[in-house]
Amino acid sequence: MRSRSPKRSRDDANFDPFDFTMMLSVIIPTYNEAKTIVQVIDAIHSLDVGMETEIIVVNDGSTDETAEILEANSRQKKNVKVFTHAENLGKGKALKTGLSHCTGTFVIIQDADLEYSPADYPQLLEPLVSGKASVVYGSRFIDKTISHMPLGHSIGNRLLTFLSNLLNGCRLTDMETGYKAFRREVASGFTLNSNRFSIEAEITAKIARRKFQIHEVPIHYRSRTYAEGKKLSWKDGVLTVFPIFWYRFFD
Repeated sequence: MRSRSPKRSRDDANFDPFDFTMMLSVIIPTYNEAKTIVQVIDAIHSLDVGMETEIIVVNDGSTDETAEILEANSRQKKNVKVFTHAENLGKGKALKTGLSHCTGTFVIIQDADLEYSPADYPQLLEPLVSGKASVVYGSRFIDKTISHMPLGHSIGNRLLTFLSNLLNGCRLTDMETGYKAFRREVASGFTLNSNRFSIEAEITAKIARRKFQIHEVPIHYRSRTYAEGKKLSWKDGVLTVFPIFWYRFFD
């Protein structure tokens, strides 16, 4: 996909229709993903999205071989930058670190496992490049034929999305998605406070508060099992309920 003269987005006063120096920053929060991190990086590295891409990996205090693998990989690929937390601080802190170092026109958040496919980047980027939107979410529920999620997780995600929509005035199908893409100045307009997985609710609340319209596109998704390394549980869902209220009314 090659950049072309996009139309001005209604919700982005800073949009420059003559900016042809576009770059993509991919932020990958990583914790104990030695088995999959190289496959994810290679999948991104092999893509042609019509612009330069920088890959920013934040090693969030991994205790397995992730650090050694990332060190070797970053030496082989010049567009891979690695930043390390001395201890595990959570996905929210890792995202905050990544955002502070990214320099791209657009930003995509990428999980370090293989649940999300980088092959969906063209769909995520098209509304941004064309000027249709400043924020794009990849939804796992728009097209069920390309997304596979256990029933319990599906119900939990839908309930959290419903509550977030109710409080923030949104009409999303998947607030909790790990695929969030936006123009970099959108992210630079607010400060992230969440440490852990409630970061998804915080990002959505702050985007809604700034009156950005969130454009959704269907994405591929395959939920991995706990034996394969999945970290989210029903407890994380319960712990997200309060932040949805907090970031809407009190933050």
